[in-house]
Amino acid sequence: MRFCCCGILSLFLFSELVSLSFFSLRLKSSSYFHSVVVVVVDNVANVLRLINVMLFSLSYRRFSSSQRRRQQRVKVSVSIESSAKKAFFFPGQGAQNVGMAKELCETSPEAKKMFDTAKDILGYDLLDVCVNGPAERLNSTEVSQPAIYVSSMAALEKMKSTAEGQADIDAVDVCAGLSLGEYTALAFAGAFSFEDGLKLVKLRGEAMQAAADAQPSSMAAIIGLSSDKCEELCKVASEQSGKDVRVANYLCNGNYAVSGAIEAIEKVEEIAKPEFKARMAVRLAVAGAFHTDFMKPAVEKLEKQLAETPINATRIPVISNVDMQPHTDADSIRKTLATQVTNPVRWEGSMQKLIEEGLEGGTEVGPGTVISGIIKRIDKKLPVVNYTV
Repeated sequence: MRFCCCGILSLFLFSELVSLSFFSLRLKSSSYFHSVVVVVVDNVANVLRLINVMLFSLSYRRFSSSQRRRQQRVKVSVSIESSAKKAFFFPGQGAQNVGMAKELCETSPEAKKMFDTAKDILGYDLLDVCVNGPAERLNSTEVSQPAIYVSSMAALEKMKSTAEGQADIDAVDVCAGLSLGEYTALAFAGAFSFEDGLKLVKLRGEAMQAAADAQPSSMAAIIGLSSDKCEELCKVASEQSGKDVRVANYLCNGNYAVSGAIEAIEKVEEIAKPEFKARMAVRLAVAGAFHTDFMKPAVEKLEKQLAETPINATRIPVISNVDMQPHTDADSIRKTLATQVTNPVRWEGSMQKLIEEGLEGGTEVGPGTVISGIIKRIDKKLPVVNYTV
């Protein structure tokens, strides 16, 4: 039997009646060595035998306690850090289009039920807006965010209705969502119910729209620059305009979105091609400067709603847009969702990390094919299929 010694135990018995023999054995573990000393004492007085037994018992208890703590740490580490093989990806704002979810709800009663539930929560017929528009209303922040969330969750319901689809779901061991899509990913992973997730998304869209209305701002897509060059572009544009602008969406090499004050965005558009050799700078049709401090007014409202929402530990890791780390516990989920609206979306780094750690493939679930296109730019060899609505 092995036992861990707290110190070096030495017994010096000077007696003609004592016959002493001992041997030592060193056992190698994953990160350190245990010194194991087995002492065999023959013909020793009973009192010395009792002391030896007591020391052994104390050492063994310490060893057992240490091993249990170590095993617990290993279990936590494996559940979060082990490499994932199959991922589900969920789209964010901008993936919406008039006509989406029409065929989905015509062919899946389960999907239609989700839109019926959404109607009760939102107070309007979301499916009608998705199918018939008008585009101006569907594209508004307070409508597009619930529309994408519900459409993606409804797609999952249809997927569950077939053996093949259920097998695909069962094989997923990690998921991620682009900005808004992180809420869908968390609902899929069991962090909160569909209904509670929709209430959060509703509030998020309304709060972000209100923040955008309070202070004019905008976003632009920068095509053809590296992330370093895009950051440098934002720095120069901020200095020349006297207003703030920064990279808000790190999507993939050559495709980044910048976000900031109107004057700074205009300066970015002015200097991106002639001075930084960007292929193009295109203004985005969004309400305001998402993922910047312009969205700070939305944070307090979101924090309050998150505090009141029951959140569970997720059954699989969900990669955060904020820090590119997997999160499974309620406290970290609340924190990252609250800070997400004012922090850059680090999608490129998140995908690179998953790929480096052994990701073998994924499925984009929801409207559009934006994410699969981005991932192809990050790694052409990674297979990503679409389950569209």
